[in-house]
Order: sequence, then structure tokens, then C-alpha cells
Amino acid sequence: MEEIAGINIKAANSSVTPTPPVAMPSKSSTAETSQTGIKAMTQKSMMDFVDTALTDADIILYVTDTVEKIDKNIEYIERLNVIECPVIIVINKIDLSNQQKVEALAEKWHTLVPKAEIFPASALNNFNLDNIFNRLKELLPVQHAWYDREVFTDRSMRFFASEIIREKILVNYQKEIPYCTEIVVERFEEGESMYTIEAVINVMRQSQKGIIIGARGEAIKKVGTEARKEMETFFQRKVFLKLFVKVDPGWRENKKELKRFGYIQ
Repeated sequence: MEEIAGINIKAANSSVTPTPPVAMPSKSSTAETSQTGIKAMTQKSMMDFVDTALTDADIILYVTDTVEKIDKNIEYIERLNVIECPVIIVINKIDLSNQQKVEALAEKWHTLVPKAEIFPASALNNFNLDNIFNRLKELLPVQHAWYDREVFTDRSMRFFASEIIREKILVNYQKEIPYCTEIVVERFEEGESMYTIEAVINVMRQSQKGIIIGARGEAIKKVGTEARKEMETFFQRKVFLKLFVKVDPGWRENKKELKRFGYIQ
């Protein structure tokens, strides 16, 4: 298979040349079991959002990669074959693979979801992203404007503040730490020249709190500085940002907390 939706694959130093898109019971075991249960509940909450979104979607953009197991979300993948809207599957991280493996993986996805258009890509190297974006624009239906031209989002500024902090945690910490945290903006005051923001970083264990804070507070200071600078660029205002860390042991398995954090409607 030499052509896979959007690219011509030629064996030349593992390079890929783009073309216009075309259609195609011990303590350890107990802890592991508990962690699995927590992940399952959070995953279910997130998939509920997916179920809701599917009913109104104009296009399904399914992003996978060359590392992820192809049957990871097999029940959801099977549903892609019965929905009416167009489906695009993006295989990211082809820079970590080679020509032959990418072709084989694309063939597997084509077998699983015959109706889908498949786009190998590398977000890291900005490869094939323009083709994906252009194809999305072609497939999107023309509709009346749901919002005024001056409105660029239906999300609040609190939401963007929390997402910026979340991003900095993802960038600065490793392993499970980013996935055991939840950010809540408890104060957002809009001044004429400065926004005052106070946010709480919720973690599950005391040890995680120590990691977030870091030696002499250096780690959280770095997160705060990076987040504040990005907020100032985003909001076009000076920002005074205060971060707090709170241990909330069961937030990922507590329905009330999941609802408070927006995972459950």
C-alpha cells in the first residue's frame, strides 16, 4: 500500500512525502487494583462526554499513534462504523516508527474502520497537519453563526486559567503526577490593569503534594511563573497568581468530586 489518505509513502531514508489528501492481594496488588478502579471510574466519566458529543458531531477526529495499542478503545472504535458523520483517523508519532510499520498500522485501521480517512502525521515535526486541517475544513458543513463574531469561545476565563496551570504541570512533572491532579480556580478578580487569580492544585496523596511543591518550593514556583507569563499573554493583562496544593485522597473515585471538577454532568 503506497498511498494512505494524504501522503505518498516512499522508502527513502524512512521519509514520508505529503500530497493533497484523498479519501481512504499483596500491598502492591491491592494498590494496583485500587488504581485500576480509579482509572475506570474517571475513564467512564470521560466516555460519557464522548457519548453525548457523538450525537451532535459533524466530524469525528480520532487521534491515535504508533505506540498505542490498536484495540485500546475497541468498543468506541466499533461505533465509528455505524455513525453517519465522516470519520478521520490521525496516526500521530510516525517519527518514532518506520515506513513499513506505518503502512501496516494504517492498513489495520482501514480494516477496523473502512469508512475512515487515514492520515499519518507527526505533531512534533509539524508533518501533514496542514492536510488534516484542510480536510476538516472541506468536510465541515456550512451553518449559521451560533455566536457573534466578537465571541471566540463559550468557555470562561476561569476555565482557561485552570487549563494553563494544568498544561504547566503536564510539562514539568513526570509519571503519574499530572494524572493525579485537578485544578480549581477559587478566585478570579478582573481589575482594569491586573487579574488576581488564586487556584488550588488537588492531589491524591501527601507524597504527591511534596513533589508538586518541590524542594524549597522551587517546583511549584516554576509552574506558577510559567503559568502567570502565559496567562498574561492570553488575557492581555498583568496577572497576580497564587497557587495552593491540597490533598484530596479520593477525588478520582468520588462522584461528587468528579461532578465538581466537571467530569460528570
